[in-house]
Amino acid sequence: MTVKLEDVAKLAGVSPTTVSRVINNYGAISDKTKKAVHAAMNQLNYRPNTLARSLQGKSPHLIGLIFYDVSHPFFGELVSRLENLLFERGYKAILCNSANDPKKEREYLRLLAANQVDGIIAGAHNENIPEYKAYGLPIVSFDRNLAPTIPIVSSDNAQGGRLAASVLSANGVQAPLIITGKELPNSPTNARSQGFHDYFAAHGIESATMVIPFETAAAIRRTEIQRLLTKGQYDGIFCTDDLTAMQVHQQALTMGIRVPDDLKLIGYDGTRFIQNYYPALTTIVQPLDDIAKLLIDLLLKRINDHKADLDPNYLLPVSLHQGITA
Repeated sequence: MTVKLEDVAKLAGVSPTTVSRVINNYGAISDKTKKAVHAAMNQLNYRPNTLARSLQGKSPHLIGLIFYDVSHPFFGELVSRLENLLFERGYKAILCNSANDPKKEREYLRLLAANQVDGIIAGAHNENIPEYKAYGLPIVSFDRNLAPTIPIVSSDNAQGGRLAASVLSANGVQAPLIITGKELPNSPTNARSQGFHDYFAAHGIESATMVIPFETAAAIRRTEIQRLLTKGQYDGIFCTDDLTAMQVHQQALTMGIRVPDDLKLIGYDGTRFIQNYYPALTTIVQPLDDIAKLLIDLLLKRINDHKADLDPNYLLPVSLHQGITA
């Protein structure tokens, strides 16, 4: 439930007019009263509405989008779809790139709450951000577990892991490896690894894991991948994002490793960018159009009815883009 100015006034033991005067630093007000009002604001996580004061109680029709980094092809394409769909429905978007910075993400949340956005779609990578629960805003998450009351939309990560494993297995892979980013506790994306390992375990084949954190610099990633390929332990690799798969492919070619003859390779995401400009890569395709539409549909339901009965998780099926790397 959104905290109102009247709630602050009640807790501070003053009138709403006094709260407004404190917020706007208008008129003669005692330090004691100012401290009481600010203490109440902090306790209730109330942030003054710097944008909508002039809207006279009307909805600003603004949606906050908090994502890792739109320079990444997957997030860039997802945010582009979200912004276009929101505009078609009469909403404007405020984009916040949180990168790998929890402090930055918390500041963006405070900014969005202060401007009283109608809701938030969040798909960042940071953990333990209590403001998602504290502000009481309508929120929908993409692929991240933010709070028990916030619904999560994901591609079917487990299905994607199994599909990648089945393609590698069908091509004779006996020593499979998955390269993944840092796995967060209770993150839906962990199911990609689980699905991959479960498939090979069911077929009596041991699969291995290599972790390269998402934020690792490109030069360090190349060094790690080169070291891996030099050992020659694996004949099939599944990368849980396409950019890593592209690096593996390029490094393999540089080292004279034949793909797919010597090494089978599969990525994950399958954006239009990858399919148009790197079509050789076999990859698991996330249904971006469906993801964007469902995120917005759920958020608008929650905006229109804060008590709307929404499921905790929504899974959308993935598909295979068949390139030549596997």
